Order: sequence, then structure tokens, then C-alpha cells
Amino acid sequence: MTKPPDLSPSAIEAIGNTPLVELSRLTRAMDGRILAKLEFFNPGFSKKDRIARQIIEDAQASGELLPGQTVVELTSGNTGTGLAIVCGIKRHPFVAVMSKGNSVERARMMSALGAEVVLVDQLPESVPGQVSGGDLELVEQRTREIVAERKAFRADQFRLRGNFRAHYLNTGPEIIRQSGGDIDVFCDFAGTGGSFAGCAAALKEHNSETKCFLIEPEGAAILSGEPVTYPNHRIQGGGYAIDDLPLLNRKFIDGYIKVSDEQAIVMARRLAREEGIFAGFSSGANVAAAMELLKTEFKGKIAVVLICDSGLKYLSTDLWENRADR
Repeated sequence: MTKPPDLSPSAIEAIGNTPLVELSRLTRAMDGRILAKLEFFNPGFSKKDRIARQIIEDAQASGELLPGQTVVELTSGNTGTGLAIVCGIKRHPFVAVMSKGNSVERARMMSALGAEVVLVDQLPESVPGQVSGGDLELVEQRTREIVAERKAFRADQFRLRGNFRAHYLNTGPEIIRQSGGDIDVFCDFAGTGGSFAGCAAALKEHNSETKCFLIEPEGAAILSGEPVTYPNHRIQGGGYAIDDLPLLNRKFIDGYIKVSDEQAIVMARRLAREEGIFAGFSSGANVAAAMELLKTEFKGKIAVVLICDSGLKYLSTDLWENRADR
């Protein structure tokens, strides 16, 4: 029997080619447009599915990852979910190492997808839901121990070029194709820096006049040179106050934008209510930053953002107001 042309052999081939939608309701009173790439349409509900696939396939091609070898990586939940999907299909045992400060939905989802989930205690002064750079250092330490113990392949999302390549080869070109290439400004929240770096490189290669802004949490804007005064911010998945992100090429950074917890939360809620887009903290931060940019010299221009993941991953947090009893 001949395989139908639109039939994918696995969920891996369903990664990417996510929709690009205009946020016309949020911007109806503004002079300018925001286009949002809905990355929760990936099988693991986040942009990190892309890097999971690229990192594993690059490692297989180079011979760094051997058949059946265990894969290990630290995660705030999204990369781990993507790796659980890819490794499960490709028959590699996967160990996800995550801080207890991240939302419980992520650990449950990774476990359901076949991952072994190792949860690491936070620092005594840390607050659940507010993972600091210090908390991440504890996760990094445990990750290295497990890699050594199991002679595993480390799918290091902070350093491996597959992270950059996933967005340079796919996400950026998709945005260009879907938008017709008419993009004035791109902004993205800094986690590993991979999605910013890959998309910015692709967008600037297409049009060198496109401006690219890196988003950081207010009080933890170390990449822009500010002191860290609020390491326990609530925007999960980034802003860890790490000043060395190897994947970031600073020549692509045209500026920095700070977003507060409140701005990110308010905008995530507005996205849900006004645009029907159910997303997380960092997506709210991205849209809030784009709204601010449209009030500056980019008034009347077109901004592009990533909707990084699904709001389903934050149901146990206070991101979503409980209206059931009202």
C-alpha cells in the first residue's frame, strides 16, 4: 500500500510549520501590527520540540549519540518534553533533570511520555515557581553527575549548535515565508538564547534592516549589563541571570527590553481572553515587549514574536485566575 502524501511516519515529522497569526485585537488601538508564531502547535506544546529534534538528529549523524544510548538534559520542562518525544520514538532512554520550582504539569507530562524525571530541590531561599540561577546551578550539578554515572549523551541545550540550527534552518525561514518577508522588528525572551539567535540570524540574513531585541526579566537583566536585584522572578523558562550564553551572537542584538512579572502575567491573560491564545509567562513577556516597541520608533511597523508554549503547562500556578466559583 502506498503511503498517502500527507501521512507523517511519526510525531517527530509533525514538529515545526506552526501557524503565524496576527494579534489584531490586542493592537486594535495601536498603530502597528504583531504577528505571533504559535509554537504550542508542536507535539510537546512548545518551541523546544524543534531543538530536541535537531540536537538528537545532529548527534546521531555525527556519531556522538550511539544507538540505544541514554540521553540526559536539564530542563525547565519544555526541552525535556521535546526530548522525551524524540528519544522515545528513536528508542533512546531519556533522563530529564528539573528543579522542583518548575510547574508540576511539566514533570507529569515528561513522565507520561516515558522520561525518567529527576527533581532537584531548590535553594532554601528560593520560592516554588521562581527558579533562580542558583537553583539552575544545582540542577546542572546533578545533570553532570547522571551523565557520568550512566555514560550518557548530554543534550546540552545551552551549548550545542543544534539549538541555534533548529531556529536558523526552520523557525526563522518559516516566519519569513508566512509573513511574506515584511518584518520590521523581532523580540524574544532570553532562555538559552537559541531561539533568539537562530531567528535573528535568519531574519537579518533575509533583511539586514530588521531589528532584533532580547527580552529579560525586570531585576534580572544581566545580559544588558544591569545588576541582578530580583533573581526569583516568575517568568519560567529563562532569565536565570546567566551572563554567558554561548549561542548568543551579540552582533544580532539591536537592543534589550525589560519586562516585569506583572506585565508578562497581564499580557498572557489578555492573549487568552482577547485572542484565544492560551500561552505561558514567557509568551506574555514577548507580546508585552512587542507592544512597548510599537510605541517607540517602531510605531506603525510589523513586529514578530514567538508564543513559546501552552498555558496548559501552568495550570498549577497562579498565572490563571480561578473564575469557576464567580
